[in-house]
Formats: sequence, C-alpha cells, structure tokens
Amino acid sequence: MEKGSVEVNDLSKVYHLYSKSSDRLRETFSIKKKKYSKDHYALKNINLSIKHGESVGIVGTNGSGKSTLLKLITGVVTPTIGEIKTKGKIAALLELGAGFNPEYTGIENIYLNGTMMGYTEEEMEKRVPAIVDFADIGEFIHQPVKSYSSGMFARLAFAVSINVEPDILIVDEALSVGDTRFQVKCIDKMRELQESGTTILFVTHAIEQIKRFCTRAIWIKNGEIVEDGEASQVVDLYDNFMKYGERKIEKVDNDEEFKVPESSDYLAVIQKVTINKNMFKSFEKLEVEITYDVYDEHMEGLQVGVAFYSLDRKIYVFGPNTNLDKFEVPQEPGRHIVKYIVPGITLISGDYTVDVGIFNSGGIVNLDYKNNCEKFSIANEYFSEGMFYIEHQWEIKQ
Repeated sequence: MEKGSVEVNDLSKVYHLYSKSSDRLRETFSIKKKKYSKDHYALKNINLSIKHGESVGIVGTNGSGKSTLLKLITGVVTPTIGEIKTKGKIAALLELGAGFNPEYTGIENIYLNGTMMGYTEEEMEKRVPAIVDFADIGEFIHQPVKSYSSGMFARLAFAVSINVEPDILIVDEALSVGDTRFQVKCIDKMRELQESGTTILFVTHAIEQIKRFCTRAIWIKNGEIVEDGEASQVVDLYDNFMKYGERKIEKVDNDEEFKVPESSDYLAVIQKVTINKNMFKSFEKLEVEITYDVYDEHMEGLQVGVAFYSLDRKIYVFGPNTNLDKFEVPQEPGRHIVKYIVPGITLISGDYTVDVGIFNSGGIVNLDYKNNCEKFSIANEYFSEGMFYIEHQWEIKQ
C-alpha cells in the first residue's frame, strides 16, 4: 500500500440496542443465550479504496454512518465484520475535545497528541511555535482545556492536526464551530496539504464546501454507500434527495397493439413515453419519445406538448408544444411516434419529471395527459450555480 491510502473491505459495524438498561445484563448472563437486543447496522457491507492524495468528502443525513466510518478508519472503534487497512500517519478531528485531556493545558495537550502520533518531545518542540501561532488563542494556551470554548477546542485541535505532517487528515464537522476568519484559514491550510499530497477525508453538512474543495464524494445512506464519484455530481444527487426525497415515477408503457376502443369517448391516447436516459450533464442531448394512438377519423388540429417540472412540481420549468412551434404531427387514425429533442439541455442541476399531453382545437381540448411519465436528473462537475446556464461574460472597467 502507498502512504496515505485507505482500503475498506466488506466492513460492517453493528451496535446492540436495548429497550431498557437491565436487558443488557439479562442478555449477558442468560444461560440459554437469549437475546434481548436488536441489531442496528451503523454501517453495512462497505467497500472502498482511497488513494494517496485524494480529497474525499462524505455526505449523508445525521445517523447515516459518516462519523462511524471515520472512527473506524482512525481506530477509535473496531469493526464488527470486515477489515480496514491504512498506511501512514493519521491526524483526525472528530468530535471536539477527542484526544485531549481536559485537565492538561493546551501546551501539554500538544505534546500529548504528538506522542500519540509517534513524535518525540524534541520533535514536537520544533512544531509547538507553529501550532500555537495557528491556534491563536492567546494566554488560554497555558490554561486547562476544560475551560475552553468549542471554538478554542477547534482551533487547537486543527492546529495540532495540520502541523504534525499527517499522511491522512480526517476532519469531521470540526470547522463548523469556528468563526468565518478561522474557517478561511483552515481551508487555506487544507489546500496547502492537498497540494503537498496529503489524503483528506472531509465530513461537513456545508455541502458547497465539498463541491469546491474535494475531488471525490461518497454519499452514505442508512449505513450503505449509495453514490461514489466526482464530488459535484454526488453532492448534486444528495442535494436533490434532501430536497425531494425518493419519489417513484409511474411510467406510461402500455406497449399494446393498435386497437380502436369500443367506447367513442376516446379520440386519441398516449400509449408510451420514453426518455433517452435518466442521468444527464448540462448541454447533453435529451430526447423524449411519445407514442400515441389516434382513433377519430376526423381529427383536426392535433398537437403534442411536453412539460418539465421540478420533482416536487413547485417549479414549471419549460412547456413547449407542437402548435406553438408550428410543427405538424400525424393525426390520421393509427399509431404514431413523435420525438421531442433538446439538443443541449441548459439545466445545471436538479431532479425533474416529464409530463406529456395531446390536445386539439389549439390546445383547448385535452385528449389525454400523463403526469410524471419519466424522471431525469442533472448533475455536473462544479462549473456554475443556479438552475439554468445563461451565456455571459465579464469585463473590467478600471
């Protein structure tokens, strides 16, 4: 293994949950080995490989398993199943105060952490001035850390972690407690480590930081990895999930042979709607294919419309139709297929649904309309923000 690399194989972490505290004792001393607990998988069947120099953001809701994974990698907790291999020095900022003795002063804790990292007292003496300067907590550096605020904890912990030359730096929500100036200072220092080849694992609910800083992201949900890939794309997918949740789309796909219905109420019916794919990057071609049947022999003014909505249907994104575009579609009895093509879709990110309708009389009479025929997502490498990409330029006036 190369320094700074992490290998996780078939990893699971199971916790035993008890309805009441006495059940733990009852289970421990049960002669028949009766079980009084329920198994909770904090992580389940995790496999991943992190290479030297990668900057990996980990996203997921509270309780998804992000922090558990980091604790397993650092060795704070042990796996129930599977194995973790790491190579090189690991510096970790987990929950505030972790690795600090509350009775020791800031200076004493600097040496304590250095010893835990394998440095001698002499080696740490050379690093102390840089750590004290970065922490910038004044005379509190000589006070017991139990008197520190959460911000002081974060400053000192981060200062120690970045100045012990780690091969792997792990940051779990530690930056969220600092002020803006401190966060900028930390990110700047993390960029220096990034450029020097340090592997960085970064957990934060500020997902825009992952988009801008990380090269890769992993989305964990209910203890399992659901996405692993380019940072901006994974963050977009996670953000869409947080906005809209998981929604099933009822697809139109009767795919029947053409047959005139007995009822005269049907003049035309949408039989099938398909989309060329469900995951796009901006400026890719999007195609919606509509199969419809016409039953009336005297159909006039038939038109087809396609509409894009946000997944929660609060935003009507775009809704062209063949009448407005002055495009004639077949309207004689029989089965017909029309394709709606967007040569380069300018949406930047989000989850969307497709509606399709067929009308006549200039769109006044609705012959058939299908909601949520298809769903598609837009996710990109980070290049802009918002819903649409708009051509633009910059100028310097002076």
